[in-house]
Amino acid sequence: MSSYEKDTKPNNILDNKKFLIGIIVLLLVLNGVTLFLYYQDRQELGTELQASTTELEETRNKLESISNELDLKIEEIQKLGGDVDTLRQIRETLEKEKEQLMNAREVDRSRIAQINARVEGYRELLLKKDEEIAHLQALNNELMNQNTSLKQEKNQLNKSLTAVAQETQELKETVEVASRLKAENIRVIGLNARDRGKERDQYRNNQIEKLQVQFNIAKNDVAPVGGRNIMLRVIEPDGDVIFDVAKGSGTFMLNGKEEFYTSQHEILFDNTMQEISFLYEKGSDYVEGKHKIEIYADNYVIGTADFVVK
Repeated sequence: MSSYEKDTKPNNILDNKKFLIGIIVLLLVLNGVTLFLYYQDRQELGTELQASTTELEETRNKLESISNELDLKIEEIQKLGGDVDTLRQIRETLEKEKEQLMNAREVDRSRIAQINARVEGYRELLLKKDEEIAHLQALNNELMNQNTSLKQEKNQLNKSLTAVAQETQELKETVEVASRLKAENIRVIGLNARDRGKERDQYRNNQIEKLQVQFNIAKNDVAPVGGRNIMLRVIEPDGDVIFDVAKGSGTFMLNGKEEFYTSQHEILFDNTMQEISFLYEKGSDYVEGKHKIEIYADNYVIGTADFVVK
């Protein structure tokens, strides 16, 4: 072996070792860089995934908030009498989007972006609905004011009508009272069996075989001319009315109650102070004591008198 070969052989071995070491170091560096880039990509992916998850949650919250506001707007507009069909359709669409987001297994950022854009549109719609609500409230307030004014006018009119009706009723009652007939110059005469007699304060039974009651109808220019029923009641001391159907007695309504009368005449009132005469034959003795005479026309008293039997 030559001296040259001896000298170059160790050098080649050394060079080969250095080359191998270099290759190993290079591989280690490349591997380290690859690992660094891998972990960096994983970290960025995790950060991006976290951001997407957060964005997804925020979008869900936005939809929930819009949904709640829609419920309030629908309720308020309904109370004001507005149309809520469009809002209900929008709410149905929104609820579907909420359900889709709740059930999504993967984060679709493009879908989230679309929904966020729609959320802005929902917010603009809600602002317009606020304007509509304000307009409806103004209309309702105006209608309420008009209704209040109409009620006040109606109440005032009712008060006026009530006052007029009351005045009319009072006038009617005044005219009714003023038009009532009145018996004047009432005379109670007891006639004996020979139809003779005179007006006395007291009578014996043989002096009043027949009872004659005479009076005049007072002049009354308010009372209308027309037919009248004049009823005579002879009331005994104990309060009983002398009554005999066979002799013309009957009943009439007085203050909603049926009462007896002793005798009745139908007359034509002509406002001439005409004289009326009743002649009643009892057919039996009168009880002793004070008897009362009541004269009625149109169910009200027009005169009274009395006589005593001893």
